[in-house]
Amino acid sequence: MPHKIPESVLVVIHTADLDVLLIERADRPGFWQSVTGSLDRIDEPLPDTAARELFEETGIVADGEAIRLHDWHLANVYEIYETWRHRYAPGVIHNTEHVFSVCVPRDIPIKLSPREHVRYAWLPLLEAADRCFSSSNAEAILQLPRHFEKRP
Repeated sequence: MPHKIPESVLVVIHTADLDVLLIERADRPGFWQSVTGSLDRIDEPLPDTAARELFEETGIVADGEAIRLHDWHLANVYEIYETWRHRYAPGVIHNTEHVFSVCVPRDIPIKLSPREHVRYAWLPLLEAADRCFSSSNAEAILQLPRHFEKRP
């Protein structure tokens, strides 16, 4: 199996009222997060990665009209948890994560990928940030009000 590329996306899914969707990892019960995922290939455009991961992990299709990804033009560099370093090339210990968000209707159907996630929950912003195991994910959720523009 090829090594994972140490560049990824984080997609914060939320409603217009800033409730946030979190998903629980299948391989780590109790680890809640937003949609995340690495580039499939080094030249994959970040918006394509974000749209692909959004669909793979939740079934939500970013159509560019009703469901539009918002690129925050923000990148977090963090140390990869030791538990997951075996997925990367030897010596790779940092990942660069690019932040996106997407506003969806609260009643949008969610279809989890069972090999990746087992449950989902809609939570108020602060509760969602508290539940995330990743500090960069929690921080992105807390920054959501600054990045969300309510559209008429």
